[in-house]
Amino acid sequence: MTTPISSALEAPRGAVIVGASAGLGAALAQRLAREGYQLALVARRGEALAALCEQINGTAGRPVARAYAHDVTDTAAVAPLFADILRDLGRLDLVIYNAGLMLPVTLTEFDTEKDHAMLAVNLLGAVAWLNQAALLFQRQGRGQICGISSIAGDRGRVGAPVYGASKAGLNGYLESLRNRLTRQGVNVLTVRPGMVDTEMLKATPRRMFVIPPAQAAEDIWQALRRRKQVVYTSARWRLVGLALRHVPSVIFRRLSF
Repeated sequence: MTTPISSALEAPRGAVIVGASAGLGAALAQRLAREGYQLALVARRGEALAALCEQINGTAGRPVARAYAHDVTDTAAVAPLFADILRDLGRLDLVIYNAGLMLPVTLTEFDTEKDHAMLAVNLLGAVAWLNQAALLFQRQGRGQICGISSIAGDRGRVGAPVYGASKAGLNGYLESLRNRLTRQGVNVLTVRPGMVDTEMLKATPRRMFVIPPAQAAEDIWQALRRRKQVVYTSARWRLVGLALRHVPSVIFRRLSF
C-alpha cells in the first residue's frame, strides 16, 4: 500500500542511496545519517551493506539505516523494491543513484560484453531507479534526485569510450528530468566527480587531484542543501572540465587518455 502523502510529511526525512556498500555511497550514507535521515541503502554486496548499516546504527544509537540487497542490472525488480522501501521508511525526500562500473579497456580493445555491462549499471540502472523517484516526487510536489555521473561524460575520450558515453547519457537524462520536474518543485542534481579514492579508481592509470570519499560526500551534501543543479567534486574539476570542453577536436584526438 502506498503511504498517503499527508502521513509521509509527518515522518522523518527519508533517503535512498543506490550503490551504498562502500566508497562514495557509504560516505554519503554516513553524512546523511548525521543530518537525521532515515536511510534505505541498496547494493549488490549484501554483507558489506549489512556491516555499513550496523556501523551507522551503532553510531546513531538507533536504527536509521536499512539494507536492501539488489543488483541494479535487474531492472524488473526496481519498481516493487522501490514500493517496499517507501512503505518501510514512510517518506522519501531524496534518491541518490551512485552505482557505477568502469572496466579496464585497452586502446586497441572493443569488447561489447564489457560495454553492455557498463551501460547496464551506469545508465539503464539509473533510469530504472530514477524514473521511480520522478514518479513519486512529481506526485508529491517535492523531493530531490541526485545522479552521480563523472567528468568523463564531458568529452569523448580514447581511453574509455563506453564508460564516458554512459556518463554522457546519464548527464542528458538528468538534465531532462530537471527540465520536466522543476515546475513540480523537484530538484535534480548532477554530480560530476573527478577522481575519488574508491575501488573504481584502480581502473584509472593516471591520477590527479584525488580526494577521499568523505570530502566528495560533503561537497554533494552542500550542493543538495543549496538545491544546486550541477556540482563538480572537487571544485577544481569544474575548471578542468571547462578547459577540456573547449579543446578543439583536432587536438583532443591526439590525447592518450
